Parts: sequence; C-alpha cells; structure tokens
Amino acid sequence: MTFKPVLIAGAWRPATKPTGAFTAVNPATRQPLGDHYPVSSIHDVNAAVEAGREAATALEAMPDAPEAIARFLDDYAARIEGAAGPLVEMAAQETGYAPTPRLASVELPRTTNQIRQGAAAARARSWTLATLDTKTNIRSYYHALGGPVVVFGPNNFPFAFNSIAGGDFVAAIAAGNPVIAKANTGHPGTTRLFAELAFEAARATGMPPAMVQLLYRTPADVGFALVSHPHVAATGFTGSKSAGLQLKAAAERAGKPIYLEMSSVNPVFILPGALAERSAAIAKELAGSCAMGAGQFCTRPGLTVVKAGADADAFITELTAAFAAGSPGTLLGAAGPTSIASALDVLRAHGADVLTGGQPINDGAFRFQPTVLRATGAAFLADPDALQTEAFGTVTTVIVAKDIDEMSAVADHLEGNLTGCLYTHTGGDDDADYARVAPVLRRRVGRLLNDKMPTGVAVSPAMNHGGPYPATGHPGFTAVGIPASLLRFAMLQCYDNVRPHRLPRELQDKNPTGTMWRLIDGTWSQADVIG
Repeated sequence: MTFKPVLIAGAWRPATKPTGAFTAVNPATRQPLGDHYPVSSIHDVNAAVEAGREAATALEAMPDAPEAIARFLDDYAARIEGAAGPLVEMAAQETGYAPTPRLASVELPRTTNQIRQGAAAARARSWTLATLDTKTNIRSYYHALGGPVVVFGPNNFPFAFNSIAGGDFVAAIAAGNPVIAKANTGHPGTTRLFAELAFEAARATGMPPAMVQLLYRTPADVGFALVSHPHVAATGFTGSKSAGLQLKAAAERAGKPIYLEMSSVNPVFILPGALAERSAAIAKELAGSCAMGAGQFCTRPGLTVVKAGADADAFITELTAAFAAGSPGTLLGAAGPTSIASALDVLRAHGADVLTGGQPINDGAFRFQPTVLRATGAAFLADPDALQTEAFGTVTTVIVAKDIDEMSAVADHLEGNLTGCLYTHTGGDDDADYARVAPVLRRRVGRLLNDKMPTGVAVSPAMNHGGPYPATGHPGFTAVGIPASLLRFAMLQCYDNVRPHRLPRELQDKNPTGTMWRLIDGTWSQADVIG
C-alpha cells in the first residue's frame, strides 16, 4: 500500500513508522476515495516540532519578518485562487458539499479574503498593541510565541477553517509563528492540496523551510504528546467537545495554551411580540438557518425558546411543517447520523418529544431527517444539561416557557454558547421583555444577535466567534475577526529601561511603518516619539 507523503522540515517525505492508514469517504455515496493516508507516529511529531522550532528561530532573525510574512500570505492567497478548480473538486468529493455556490462562490473567496486580511494585519503591525510609557521608559507589545503552533481543523469547513488555510492558520502565521497542521481526516486530500500551495508560497517568498508542515492523523496518545510537547508554543482546535477536552487536559498538564471551539446550541429566544407579529416568517427563517449545510454549522440554532400560548402553538406548527417539508442534506460522514441519534435519545429521555423527523435515512448518502422536538420550560429547568445536548444536524428543540420569568430562567441555566438571539417586535412592543431576558442571555454568549439568525460568521474585525465554556475553552478570545484573533498566538513582551537601539522596531521612538498605531503615553498615535 502506498501512502501520501507528509510535509515535514521543508520536504514531502514518507511517514516514519506509521501506526496505520486511512482513506477518505465520499459521504454522498458512502464510497471510499482512492488515496491512502498515514497515521503518524511520535517520530513524525518529534521531527515536525523540532523543525518548527528551528523555523521560529529563523523567523526571529529575519530583518523584516512582518513584511515577509505578509508577502507569503498574499502569495498563498493568489495560488489558492489559481488552483480553485482542483480544490473545489476534491472538497466536493470529500464532504458532499455542492461545488457551487457553497465551495466555489462562498467558502473559497472567504478563505482567500481572511488570508489577505492576515497579510494586511502583519504588514500594519497595529495588532501588536505597542504601548510606550516614555516617562518610565517601559515599553511592551505582543510578539510571536517563539515556537510552532499546532492547528486542528474541523470537518465542516474544508476551506475556511482548514488547518493549513483557515482562520487559526492565518492568525498563527500573521502573528509570526510557524504552523504544524493536523488535517481533519474527513478531507485529507483537500488539506494536502492546500499544503502543496502553502509550501510553494513559502519557498517563493523566502520563508523558513518548516514554516508550514502537515500531518494527516495521529493516534490519540500521539496527539496528546503533540499538544503538550515542550517546544510547541500553542494549539488551536475546532471540533467536538469530547476530543477538545481531552486535548485541553493534555496541553494544560504541560502548561501549554490551547484555544478551543467545541460545542454550542446557539439559543434563539422569540419574544411574544415577535411571535404575534410575524411567527410564520420567523419559523421559515429558523428552518432555513437550521438546514444550512445540513445543520453542520457551529452556529446552527439548536435551541428555540418561546412563551406558551396560541401564538407559540401556531409557530411550532409552522416550524414543524417547514422541517417536515425540508430536504435532508448530506452529513459529513458515518458518525453524523449516529451522533444525532444518540443526542436525540438523551433529549427524549429528559422530556423532549419529537414532533417531526427523528430517524436516519438509509438511501446511499449519510443523511438524517430534519427534526423538531418540544419540551416545557419546567422540563428544561429540571435537567438543563441534558436538554442542551448538541445534535449536530438539522435539529432544534423548542422550549415552551410558561411566562417571561421562566424564559429568563432558561437563559440563566444555559451553558456558554457562541451565539444567542432575541427576536423582538419591530415596533418595540416587547422592549420590557427584552430588558428582562437580554442581560441574562448576554452573559452566556459570545455574540448577541437581535432579529437575525446566527448561522454563518462574517469575517469582520468586530466579529467574536468565541464565548464562555463549553463553546470555547476561554471566553476572552475569538477564532474569527482579524486582528483580534492573532492575540491567541502571541505573548506580551515588556522592555524596561532597555537602550533604544536594542528595542524591537515597533517599540523604538520612530514609527517603523509611519502608519502603525501605538499607545504612546496614553494616546493612540501614528507619530514618532519626539524628544
């Protein structure tokens, strides 16, 4: 059996003593694809980490590393656009997603856009938050970590969150760190194509040989060793809660930072005024949001909360009909239907009734019926953990609260989430109800939305794609939104009474770019320090 090579230390080479092999599967046909990929041993991990450490040292020695990194990212984005056809074809086979518009017209342009945003941030340098106190001669800024960053990509975004092209990759590189990419085993071929382009761009722009490296899969113990390796600087992970928490435990035992995006039911609270005004429209909007990408978005609304009454009953009837009429999308693999069924078992066991759907579909593709469940507010409050079980598909559980107090109590018992929404009366008739529920919900979510579904994440500097646990491992950081996302992969470095010529350029009196923003004696400025 011939394996695809791994990318380590500036060379595509066979894996060293692989512990196994795997093949990607087309989820639309359940047929395995032809290529075989190695499961890397600790030998590959140690080689990649050592090479990444050398790359970090080489970056430190580059006379103008931020500009060089920006050139690399710009070059990489252009190469991706030039290879759009093969990338889209491979990703469509490995994920079952439609080539257009999903992959070619939506996700690929988003990917190159965020890569170019990373280049712009590296070039501008304002993300470093350089702070100069001239009276005490103490100066500080954020700087690269000095070692490789490991990136684990998810299965549901083969481009925009890919381990060697997505947001975590861009943030780590733009902050000045080499990356060791651990491909998601759902789309190894797509990741390999990205790695080939990244490697070409790195060579063309004079990056260190191990600026980008790629492993496809590791056994669990080797993955734990990777994130806890003494010379790994940090890890970015997007994936399941169970895998994320195991990696988190391993990393934290070794004192290594790890940034996780794991689980979120993204609650939608529909206040009585909104239900009375436009329940049919909201039901249609919610059904469309839940169905997007076959429900395999981390911001899919999996929990909907309404106040009991005739309007709520009408809304649930409309929502159930919309789900029942929907076309089940293709799930990303065999684990999809199984995990949804397991989640529904938990929800039903704790008071939720299935109104429509609830069964896998066995007709070739991996699919599951669009599913609506209903439970009372009292049932939710009796066991909130169970009734927040995430079903990663076109599934939502409607919680019917007896009054606004109970809606607020439901919000108060939520786990941390990426998003939370409140639908309100357009004329402000339920402002008083909003004032009671929103402050409670605000504490539970990273991004609060009003009269808008959460599915999808805009690549905006103001975006927060994060939130309290278990949505992420740390509520103070975002995985989307440049330049803020870069701060996860940087350390705050302080210089106290260091002589001017020994300071980093960003902290010297002269502004290194002429346009970089720095906080000088309490005032944001693009000027040089005078006097």
